[in-house]
Amino acid sequence: MKRKDIINACVEHKHALIFAAGIATAIVGKKVIQSEAFKSTATKGMANVMAFKKDAEETFQDMKENAEDLVVDANAGNKKEIYVESKE
Repeated sequence: MKRKDIINACVEHKHALIFAAGIATAIVGKKVIQSEAFKSTATKGMANVMAFKKDAEETFQDMKENAEDLVVDANAGNKKEIYVESKE
């Protein structure tokens, strides 16, 4: 069989080839996901994401507290005395 004949046969049955490629991908994907290396890498990645989330929450909380302090300081400077001292 010539190359051209093989290519023509593949083109005629492209849906079957796509289906077979999908099955092969699923089988290989299952093997990869079940591998110890993948599980280890996924676990380390999840731990890094959780650490990043915790750091981000702490940073956000610090920013919020600093902003609240600035608002309190700004309001304290804007307040006026509401009583008048007598000149006695």
